[in-house]
Amino acid sequence: MKSATGWRSVPFWSLYRRDKKVGFPAEELLSVYRDYGVIRKSDRTDNWNRAGEDLAAYQLVEPGDLVLNKMKTWQGSLGVSSLRGIVSPAYFVYKRQTDDDPRFLHYTLRSMHHVRYYASISKGIRPNQWDLQPEMLDTMRVHLPDLETQREIADSLEKVDRMIATLEELADALQQRTTDTAAVFGLSDDQSRHVEDAHSPLDGIPEHWDRTKFGFDFFESAERNGDDPPGPLLSISEYRGVEVNTRTDGQQASADVSHYRVVRPNQLAANMMWLNHGGLGVSSLTGYISPDYKAFDISPRFYPRYVHHLFRSPRYIDYFATIGTGVRPNAQRVTKTSLDMTPVPMPPFEEQRRIGDQLDGVAASIARMQEKVSALRALLIERRGALITNILAAEGVSA
Repeated sequence: MKSATGWRSVPFWSLYRRDKKVGFPAEELLSVYRDYGVIRKSDRTDNWNRAGEDLAAYQLVEPGDLVLNKMKTWQGSLGVSSLRGIVSPAYFVYKRQTDDDPRFLHYTLRSMHHVRYYASISKGIRPNQWDLQPEMLDTMRVHLPDLETQREIADSLEKVDRMIATLEELADALQQRTTDTAAVFGLSDDQSRHVEDAHSPLDGIPEHWDRTKFGFDFFESAERNGDDPPGPLLSISEYRGVEVNTRTDGQQASADVSHYRVVRPNQLAANMMWLNHGGLGVSSLTGYISPDYKAFDISPRFYPRYVHHLFRSPRYIDYFATIGTGVRPNAQRVTKTSLDMTPVPMPPFEEQRRIGDQLDGVAASIARMQEKVSALRALLIERRGALITNILAAEGVSA
């Protein structure tokens, strides 16, 4: 079926057919992301889903295959793969049956026009995980222009993807500057480069600074929440430190929060399994945190904002990785005993104040730039998703 301008309408089953090839445990693990489509699992650090023990049961994906996360297709978690690898048995894998441009199929099947349809044919009890109904997917109409037009549209959308990737690289670079290691340790950039391979957080610090150990100046707080929470549930972000918990993925407080720990301004809060990822920070808020976290009172010998930037600096993140233990590389628990023995540089108090205030200013400037980068990235993603939908609307195709 063709429109007046030459677009044809075909059922999904004529473009893709379900496929399931297993028995390739040595292939690279792939994953499906809403914003990116099919990517290498190793390319992301924010995917906490662990691979199963039996990789032989995982499904083979080849370039040109369509992969869907059946519980999140309605959110846009699907994509045509440019990679070879394996994906979870819980995914759907489809083989392409036509010579249509796979890049165009990737973009059109991820457009808002089709994502709305996936939502309409997904069902389930859990609100954030509705299963796609594959038999209803087969009858979905897909609208396609001629091959040359497909390529032109795909080329344009790839340019948008490159702009998004550039913004993400900029965001990463900004994040790496949020804590200036050289400033924290009173080092010049040249000195900082010379101690990049330091084995102790004290290597290379100025001679006039004192040295101490964590256990001498940071004291675990025993204050519990009780029946009347003093503020909101807090979490510890590797990017921002202690902040209000806004997660909606089940990582919320239990109904009984009386055993949770209280955190008050100028206390240090720490996720002992995440120190090597920046999972600690000095709070500016009053609230409560998971009982798995710890809160510490800070000795008056230390300026709290200096402490905040010190322990979140790359040198300490690397150090915490060396003293942590555990079988999971992304979750290395640091014991209280090991933390107490951690060496800590202690500049004169006024120097601590200067360093802490300086880095607060740098962090605030970077946060403002990050907000602008994030807003522009979100706008580009929105425009990318709407482009094909808008073209279809111009063709007279309703959602």
